[in-house]
Amino acid sequence: MPKVLRILNRFNLGGPTLNAAYLTKYLAPDFETLLIGGKHCESEKNSDYILKDLGVEFHLIDEMLRSVTFKNDVKAYKKLLDIIKEFKPDIVHTHAAKAGALGRLAAHRLKVPVIVHTFHGHVFDAYFNKVTSSFYKAVERNLARKTTRIIAISENQKKELSDVYNICHAEKIEVIPLGLDLKKFGCDKEVKRTVFRKTFNLDDDEIAIGIIGRLVPVKNHDLFLKSFKNIKDTTGKKVRAFIVGDGEMKEHLKELASGLNLDYINTTGIPYNNEKASVTFTSWIKEVDNVLAGLDIVTLTSLNEGTPVSLIEAQASCKAIVATDVGGVRNVVRPGETALLAPSNDLEKFSDVLKTVVENDDVRHKLSHNGCCSKLFEKYGYERLCTDMKNLYYKLLSEK
Repeated sequence: MPKVLRILNRFNLGGPTLNAAYLTKYLAPDFETLLIGGKHCESEKNSDYILKDLGVEFHLIDEMLRSVTFKNDVKAYKKLLDIIKEFKPDIVHTHAAKAGALGRLAAHRLKVPVIVHTFHGHVFDAYFNKVTSSFYKAVERNLARKTTRIIAISENQKKELSDVYNICHAEKIEVIPLGLDLKKFGCDKEVKRTVFRKTFNLDDDEIAIGIIGRLVPVKNHDLFLKSFKNIKDTTGKKVRAFIVGDGEMKEHLKELASGLNLDYINTTGIPYNNEKASVTFTSWIKEVDNVLAGLDIVTLTSLNEGTPVSLIEAQASCKAIVATDVGGVRNVVRPGETALLAPSNDLEKFSDVLKTVVENDDVRHKLSHNGCCSKLFEKYGYERLCTDMKNLYYKLLSEK
């Protein structure tokens, strides 16, 4: 039985953790997998419950942190060397930047037969200044030469990696989209909707507009709040905004809401004393299917995206989508059919598109109806992910 050492930056809520969990569980018994992760950031939801719910065992390297710290990175690298020497994997598969750097360097040094890396996103746009971005591109080009195969999670990402940023030749890149458990988003939607809207005191005629994800600069929640302000001030509809998630930008976003004269409440699930406000910061909510059932419109305002899980799940929940046209968004939604898109960081155009979906019931219902289709479940189901990865592993092992 071939052995796979799977290394992930950290177990936070999102596509990388979900995919690592599904691959670890469902590639057995064909492959024996050892799953390694770094310590989660305090500002993020610790999502190791995903692994525990699936019965997936994992091991932590506390020194493998998201930030670049020479002392901790060296310790994490040495621990990975020890793990590889003991486990003797046939394949080392890394996910995301930090794990990808340390894991691939260790695997290359110890001559692991097959080294695979998945770009779940990248840090070449919207994260750093030009000098820092150029440095990271140079690092990734060097790492790519040590890698048997690069996995992109969308065709657009493959094009960016090969043609735009010149990380490696296109022939070295395999496109394997994310895989998720989407079945729960189609179950008991009316019951879940009732519970969510009762919990947050939403009237039947109030349109709930939500954004789901980490509160970090690249997600550009400023655009969401400013657009919502424009809508609230100009529409005849009753609207409420829900910011689902947590992160380093939370206090800034509260200050921005106040500066925009948007009243807000901050909850961790259930509002106190039946409060309601224009904007609700909910923090992380584990049952995201309940959240999506209760919302009417799902937005994404990111400056850069790989494959946005929130938009896949929104379509599985039959929700209208308004998003910025960045990264792999177009590979996930069907523009004009399941989502309306606006240019990146364009307040006027994003507001116009969002207002159209708020005020035009037919448009909103059309986008909602078109979202949930069998092709979505086939393309982004975890079963397809596992089959694709299994086939790739066998192919790469046979070539070696």
